[in-house]
Amino acid sequence: MRPSGRQTNEMREIKIETGVTMHAEGSCLIKCGNTHVLCTASIDSRVPSFLKGSGLGWVTAEYGMLPRATNTRMRREAKNGQSGRTQEIQRLIGRSLRAGVDRVALGERQIVVDCDVIQADGGTRCASITGGWVALKLAVNQLMKAGLITSDPLVDPVAAISCGIYAGQEILDMDYPEDSEAGVDGNFVMTAGKLIEVQMSAEGSVYSRAQMNGLLDLAEKGVSELVSKQLEAVY
Repeated sequence: MRPSGRQTNEMREIKIETGVTMHAEGSCLIKCGNTHVLCTASIDSRVPSFLKGSGLGWVTAEYGMLPRATNTRMRREAKNGQSGRTQEIQRLIGRSLRAGVDRVALGERQIVVDCDVIQADGGTRCASITGGWVALKLAVNQLMKAGLITSDPLVDPVAAISCGIYAGQEILDMDYPEDSEAGVDGNFVMTAGKLIEVQMSAEGSVYSRAQMNGLLDLAEKGVSELVSKQLEAVY
């Protein structure tokens, strides 16, 4: 039995509320159970120096956790004092979202996706990617409405889910009690049935090829459900 009482293949309740900030071109609040992340997308007419004159657009991301997002208060991370974990997660979010973007169609502009964890109960990086795509899509809609781009540069929705082996069972969408005790921990980033990135590690027990395939099957189910929620939010 999972601590939450969920079935092994059962997701937490997913809610996505859009238009939650007045200034960002795209914004949403995504709630994956008790993990809540505010995602905003900001359009910048400038691109990084290595892309100037290339005609290619760029999507990047920043990630952070509010001091009381967890059960004990954390110190705020200054821009130049980010932990290795924070840097790794925001790089993951950025490259995951870029995998679903036609950068030629986006044109020579940059969209920055900010993901701020308000409340953490496991799976914050996955929630950030899933909500980050929604914010990105809403920002792109603004570009299309203004006539600044002529075709949608977002090829497919991008979503992410955690899966793992807990108490010897393969489970979908781990919350913190499961994540902290899991023998195997995995994060799966996908688009349209194809993999973007897989992060899997043994956290106390090794795993077989068959178990890895089982977790991938669970991830495909979870991502399919997340994509449905994303599309409901943006259309």
